[in-house]
Amino acid sequence: MQPAVIVVALVLVVIVVSRLAGPRGVPVPLALLVLGGVLSFVPGIPEVRLSPEVVLFGLLPPLLYAAALSTSLIDIRAYRSTILSLSVGLVLFTALGVGLVVWLLLPVPFALAIALGAIVAPPDAVAATAVARRIGLPRPITTILEGESLLNDATALVTLRTALAATGLAVHGTGSADAGEVTPASVAVDLAVASVGGVAVGLVAFLLVGWLRRRLTEVPADTALSFVVPFVAYAPAEAIGGSGVLAVVTAGLLLAHWSTSLQSAPSRLAERINWSSVTFVLENAVFLLIGLQVWGLVEDTRAGDLGTGRTLVVALAVLGTVLVLRPVWLLAMNGVRLVRGRQDRRAMLAASLVGGWAGMRGVVTLAAALTLPEDTPMRADLVLVALVVTVGTLLLQGTTLPWLARGLGVRGPDPRQDALAEATVLGATTGAGLRAIEDDPAADPAVVAVLHQQATDRVNRSWERLGSLGPTERESPAEARARVRLAMIREERRELLRIRRRGGVDHAVLTSVLGQLDAEETVLAWSATRAAEVHASELLPTERLGGACDHLVDDAAPHPPSETDGCPECRAAGLTWVHLRSCTACGHVGCCDSSEGRHASAHFRASGHPVMRSIEPGEAWRWCFVDEVLG
Repeated sequence: MQPAVIVVALVLVVIVVSRLAGPRGVPVPLALLVLGGVLSFVPGIPEVRLSPEVVLFGLLPPLLYAAALSTSLIDIRAYRSTILSLSVGLVLFTALGVGLVVWLLLPVPFALAIALGAIVAPPDAVAATAVARRIGLPRPITTILEGESLLNDATALVTLRTALAATGLAVHGTGSADAGEVTPASVAVDLAVASVGGVAVGLVAFLLVGWLRRRLTEVPADTALSFVVPFVAYAPAEAIGGSGVLAVVTAGLLLAHWSTSLQSAPSRLAERINWSSVTFVLENAVFLLIGLQVWGLVEDTRAGDLGTGRTLVVALAVLGTVLVLRPVWLLAMNGVRLVRGRQDRRAMLAASLVGGWAGMRGVVTLAAALTLPEDTPMRADLVLVALVVTVGTLLLQGTTLPWLARGLGVRGPDPRQDALAEATVLGATTGAGLRAIEDDPAADPAVVAVLHQQATDRVNRSWERLGSLGPTERESPAEARARVRLAMIREERRELLRIRRRGGVDHAVLTSVLGQLDAEETVLAWSATRAAEVHASELLPTERLGGACDHLVDDAAPHPPSETDGCPECRAAGLTWVHLRSCTACGHVGCCDSSEGRHASAHFRASGHPVMRSIEPGEAWRWCFVDEVLG
């Protein structure tokens, strides 16, 4: 019963700590890490020792797969040179730098010092992306961190295996390596075999799972299949000497990229919901487990030749080396681009410093340290050094990265920018759908009219998130409809519960109706949350979406608006406007399409002036009616 009790206790602690720490702005991983460290010193708390098999084959594959599912393959391609530089070049650079420091401070062979450097070299996918998304780093930086942390584990584990082979040891659980002379050529061969083998197995896993998914129509079966994918990719890759990490990442990226053709919409939704729960438990439990290792490792070092004190001094030296080497590499890499004229100096420096400070270590470092063979010289001391580096980077970098990003003016995407882009994309896709049914000669005109109105309302809801509604803070039409509909849903649910209490209606029927109400309420609640985020930020000028447009390019000197106090035509007709737009050619002020009058669009149809711009406070975007392009 003890393992079951421990698992239940871990999950409950994760839930409670996340509920207490998250709303107060405290990073949940850091809170769990500190709590685990404190609990490890409390008498009576069971000592938790993670085996290499549990970490490498139980925790690492699903965590990597979940991270790959939420990463864009297209974005990885766009930043592939930077990602490869960090995931290969920086890992080797860090392993060598740390190896030199350890070799000077500890009586260990140089190859074993390099092995420790490989252990602490790779930033963790879970830690890096969790912190980056929480503080809202720019998407390019977040994408590079995600791609780097997904791929660098393979380089680190191959380097570790090769270094231990040079010392006559074989690291457990990461493939086989023959002891003997290690040369740059043998290292390159090992890396190539691991990379090619891992990617090949991942591709085979993708093809196999894709073939199965095309034949699965049941949502539960498809979701269950997704739970075994990381293990189906990881284990065979490791068995043939390839990189299980690359196999899992390859399979996850490809399955996510092709999900629209392999899965139904309900299957994709179920997979996202289920994997979000799995990820929440695993990634947070990992940090709690890391903290619970502290007391045991301290006890092990006390019995060693160095003692705990000297081991901690070495660990702090390694931590300082790790913290310095990453910014140095990024500054050098971006400095080359600056010389070639690809970046401006201030942006390069800010990105290098923020990206260089976003190198938190996590589960991979701990897992690699635990795979050291039991007969490794000074094993307990090396594992404690790895733990100190993990904890130190999470505490130092995880807590100060938000401050550094704010100080350098590096910020993530504005919610209003996202809402503006979303409204544009939604308008384009909805327009394509409407054109398809309007061109269908068999379509009932009455049905087309209803669908056209529904589509228009859906697009207008997106645009209504933008702009202000004046000093009265009145509701937008979408907000008013949502408020009334939510009140209806609450009453409908109460009536449903009354029917259930009276009996006489099958439970499956009641569950189906309740599910429909829940789904609609979820959509409305999500929309309200997005609207609140949008109104809390300032909209800056946006880059053009949807391709080139001569009308926007030629619109260099917009005519000032004729007035800013409201829509004149709405006032004359006794109507209420929602948002205000101004014609850049003549300054005419009209209301948006969410307004009853739609006078901005009417002005375009009457005058032919192609471009209008928003004159809402804090907004600086334009719209071309002719090409339907945002600028």
